[in-house]
Amino acid sequence: MRTPRMTVVGAGSWGTTIASLVARNAPVLLWARESALAERISVTHENPHYLAGRPLHPELRATASLPAAAEHADVVVMAVPTHAFRQVLAELAPHVRPWVPVVSLSKGFEEGTNKRMSEVVAEELCGHPAGVLSGPTLAQEVLAGLAAAAVIAMPDPAVARYLQGLMRTSHFRVYTGHDVTGVEVGGAVKNVVAIAAGMADGLGTGDNTRALVISRGVAEMTRLGVAMGGNPATFAGLTGLGDAIATSISPLSRNRALGFQLAQGKKVREVTEGSRMVTEGVRASRAAYELAATFGVDTPVIREINAVVNGGRAPGEAFRGLLRVTPATEEEAG
Repeated sequence: MRTPRMTVVGAGSWGTTIASLVARNAPVLLWARESALAERISVTHENPHYLAGRPLHPELRATASLPAAAEHADVVVMAVPTHAFRQVLAELAPHVRPWVPVVSLSKGFEEGTNKRMSEVVAEELCGHPAGVLSGPTLAQEVLAGLAAAAVIAMPDPAVARYLQGLMRTSHFRVYTGHDVTGVEVGGAVKNVVAIAAGMADGLGTGDNTRALVISRGVAEMTRLGVAMGGNPATFAGLTGLGDAIATSISPLSRNRALGFQLAQGKKVREVTEGSRMVTEGVRASRAAYELAATFGVDTPVIREINAVVNGGRAPGEAFRGLLRVTPATEEEAG
């Protein structure tokens, strides 16, 4: 049997990193929106837009043709931002063979519908196994060869094991799971937690406050994720607590950097305008706040961060609002 072929749709930092890793194990075609970037990746094995100075696997190839990328695929990995996910998937759909698994790398909810990316896949590519790869995976560190781990969650354990074999390397550990909902909620809400942690740092509140924000943020993530159908254990693992820690403390984290700069007096548009990198936590804050209201879950951290990034509230006032919340038992309190 021939080695299965993977198509990675989206040549941002994480999509490019996954494509370069998998190229060690299988043929990979990376779709880039810009033809010049696709050619650069194929010829010089680098992505100067997102991973300047980091060499990519020499066998990795890229294309700017979405039909060609889709027709190549035995596995499709979607690495486009959530706001473009459905549109790109719809363009891809006519060219994908039946039953090809689709894996999302996007950490967020669809704007307007608040749907998870696997739910979008189910609507646009009905009948295709849909799952997610997520975890504490900062692209620069993974591509540099530093040890990291993630979870591939699919409804069918056999498909998860199949994908695990394609994605893991000597320094990139891939665990399998079936809690697609929990992994997706954790990956989205950890961006909100990271904004809160960055704001705490920017306000100079200290490590105790940062630990408070991260731990209570993960507690809210867990309550919301369980209400949506996730497994409580998921949120204590790589895709919940692990990802929240990495994204909340790393200087490489865009969401943490956004929170820090907001605390320094900048506006969201000032921080994000003109950047190629997408800060998913802005959209995730609103979606998580609305989902919490829909499912009747108390989420003070999410509520205050949404008020800052989408409602113009001052970061200092948001933290004062959190401190005014009367704690009950730790299991129930905000």
